[in-house]
Amino acid sequence: MPGQFLCYNSPTPMNHLWSPWRMEYIENTDKVDGCIFCLAQAMEDGAENLIALRGKHAFVILNRYPYTSGHLMVVPFEHQPDLETLDSVTRAEMMELTSRCTTILKNIYKPQGYNLGVNIGEAAGAGVPGHVHIHIVPRWRGDTNFMSTVGGARVLPEALEVTYQRVKDEFQKNK
Repeated sequence: MPGQFLCYNSPTPMNHLWSPWRMEYIENTDKVDGCIFCLAQAMEDGAENLIALRGKHAFVILNRYPYTSGHLMVVPFEHQPDLETLDSVTRAEMMELTSRCTTILKNIYKPQGYNLGVNIGEAAGAGVPGHVHIHIVPRWRGDTNFMSTVGGARVLPEALEVTYQRVKDEFQKNK
């Protein structure tokens, strides 16, 4: 719900975007005991754990705090800190699932590109340093705008629950 206000000492109006659902994330001081990926895979699949697809050795899960709508992750079931400690079958399935994710996202969101990444270790920016995972982030020309670069915030056009259902449904259609 955008509003328009005059900037202090400026005759130019400034747009404000309200995203009250972010307050839950900002104020959340509860630390999860254990690995978020191990906890998620032990739950029944749905909007609580955000697992959209389970393979034999790995699964696809939505990022709870995405960079863009459709930000997915491919995660091995086995809790390992890096790729080399996984067996080759698991690594191969992770790459196949990553490829399927780009197809699924192309069908749903029509992105113009993707960022694929693996952050191994805390020094590399891994949010879950003990459980390796691959990020699949759909991208569009101009999607990095003033909100991300200056405002330090992202604007997502779709609720996470809606993204989850769209991704899950698309995986079901494309077995």
